Amino acid sequence: MTDPGTPSGRSAPASPGAAGADAGSVTIKVRKNGSLLVIGDFLLVDHEGREIPRPVGKPNVALCRCGQSANKPFCDSTHKTCGFMDPPEAGREPPPGTGSAGAPSA
Repeated sequence: MTDPGTPSGRSAPASPGAAGADAGSVTIKVRKNGSLLVIGDFLLVDHEGREIPRPVGKPNVALCRCGQSANKPFCDSTHKTCGFMDPPEAGREPPPGTGSAGAPSA
């Protein structure tokens, strides 16, 4: 389905549960202590619905999770130097001998 509200006129992503939606068309992989890797064809828009162009020649896109990238919303690997760590997974207990964030307790 083409969405006239999208600047490029590209097909709008199907809403969850929409008839005929291909659930496998986009995969988002949460990288350990890093970015979100988006694999597949998708449309990225800002808070006003304007399309954010994807980097040319990159079929997959890494989105920043640490908030420190100089190229937001895209990852520039700053998470490796700013100390970004994944929060503990919801509903899981941290390993024995670690604090609430999974770091060794003092």
